[in-house]
Amino acid sequence: MTQGGRANQSGNVLEKTVEGTLLGHGYELVGSNLVKKKRLGHLINCTSFPKRYARQVYIGSGIYGTDIYVDFYIIGSVTIPSGFIIECKWQQISGSVDEKLPYVNLNIQNCYPAPAIVLIDGGGMKPGSIIWLKNQVADNPNLLAVHNLSTFIAWTNNHL
Repeated sequence: MTQGGRANQSGNVLEKTVEGTLLGHGYELVGSNLVKKKRLGHLINCTSFPKRYARQVYIGSGIYGTDIYVDFYIIGSVTIPSGFIIECKWQQISGSVDEKLPYVNLNIQNCYPAPAIVLIDGGGMKPGSIIWLKNQVADNPNLLAVHNLSTFIAWTNNHL
């Protein structure tokens, strides 16, 4: 398997862990076809399930004018009734994910329709990149928090 293939597989494991955490807290996956651009409003306005989430949801255009799909869109959180987004970033060995963090931060600040949490782990980030992103929470009102896997699970135990 190529290095890129292993990276995608590892990132998918992180997303499956997030999904398991959401399911463990009683959330329900809604609409696997929500990637269609016109479906996001329906998801947000749907009140038939109090705790819902969707995966790979289109949220609009980013700072470069390209389409943005978020990893998880959470609707119906007790502590954040307006909903929030979870972005997952995994970097197990040296690579380019940490170089994309300023892009993610600017999109969260300028283009996301709801506040976001970035879940970042794997141990392969450049020194200082996670600290830099955590420091952006103070300057970016749409960036709620930056977590690793263990702090994310602890956060969900108190907030979901």
